[in-house]
Amino acid sequence: MRPEEAVLAICVLTTAAAGAWLYLLAAHGGYWRTSHRLPPARPAFGPLPAVTVVIPARNEADILPGCLPSLLSQEYSGPLTVILVDDDSSDGTAKTAAELGEAPGAAALTVIAARPAPAGWAGKVWAMAEGVRAAGPDAEYILFTDADIAYSAGTLTRLTRAAAAGDFAMVSQMALLRAASPAEKFLIPAFVYFFAQLYPFSRVSRPRSRTAAAAGGCMLVRTEALAAAGGLRRISGARIDDVALGKLLKRAGGRCWLGLTTEVTSARPYPRLADIWNMVARSAYTQLHYSLAATAAAVLGLAWLYLLPPAAGLAGLIMLATSAGAPAAGPLWLAAAGLAGWLMMTLTYVPMLRLYRLSPLRAPSLPLIAALYASMTADSARRHRRGRGGEWKGRVIAPGG
Repeated sequence: MRPEEAVLAICVLTTAAAGAWLYLLAAHGGYWRTSHRLPPARPAFGPLPAVTVVIPARNEADILPGCLPSLLSQEYSGPLTVILVDDDSSDGTAKTAAELGEAPGAAALTVIAARPAPAGWAGKVWAMAEGVRAAGPDAEYILFTDADIAYSAGTLTRLTRAAAAGDFAMVSQMALLRAASPAEKFLIPAFVYFFAQLYPFSRVSRPRSRTAAAAGGCMLVRTEALAAAGGLRRISGARIDDVALGKLLKRAGGRCWLGLTTEVTSARPYPRLADIWNMVARSAYTQLHYSLAATAAAVLGLAWLYLLPPAAGLAGLIMLATSAGAPAAGPLWLAAAGLAGWLMMTLTYVPMLRLYRLSPLRAPSLPLIAALYASMTADSARRHRRGRGGEWKGRVIAPGG
């Protein structure tokens, strides 16, 4: 291929990437906006519904004291019980939880040990099912949450009011993740950004849209809707339980809502790059259905969408700066298309940075962040192919549903 033909090919690819960013900015469900928040419920004076909180917990003794009390002290005026399911912990998780439940004024807390998971069940989904079994038939709603999640005062009341007013089968809120260390500030907001790009929250919340997902840290589910959809046994093998649950309920005809919040927060620390890398590599290959072809497509797609525009834009500027005479059409085209794509991706990332109270000046670094996530995705495939995929707290999960 002659140099002129190579430049033309790169110009076409870069223009296509810029066009993709124009679509993402203008027509992809407004995924980049952070204003999709819990719909306000009309004032209601009737009794609040009975809620059972189910917390699957595996080796969470260290993090429970900072999170569990926020649920036990919700001052929810309706019937409220909290069930912590000890998922074969070895660090005293059950003992720590029981001690926290003895605090004055705390909601009723029951700590149970999960029975051994039957064949074909993913560990967390089985622990969730054990919590549902212990909840009994009286709970109108079940709040599935995680041991590292903390709730602001009144959050549970607002969740249930919104769920009842909207007749939702599920109301799910994406917890505000911890972004304290340099690695967290650099990578964690982008984790939520990429999730929203895959599953635009406004589309998840639209009944006629086929997009379905949920955020596992906070999922308030109407018990009747879960039973009508076949229960958790229908997703027994799911390794990404929140997305699977969202799809199960929505395909069964339930109305679902997913949005952002600052009232539900995660205390889970990922202080080093290696910690975030392991978190992503644990599940990325599962999300891609254990397909090498899909993994290759995802990595190449990230490179085309995120890396090509800034690389092409900078290359075009360098060619223009070093050329003699009148500017050539190729470098001009390359610079314009590349910089336009880079600018649009930068603009879409600014709201997420503001949500996390970080400087918008970080936004142009999104291509580098995407390159790191692409590397984590490729590493996820490598780990699974070597039999070490899905490792979490000493448990290695074999490929499943």
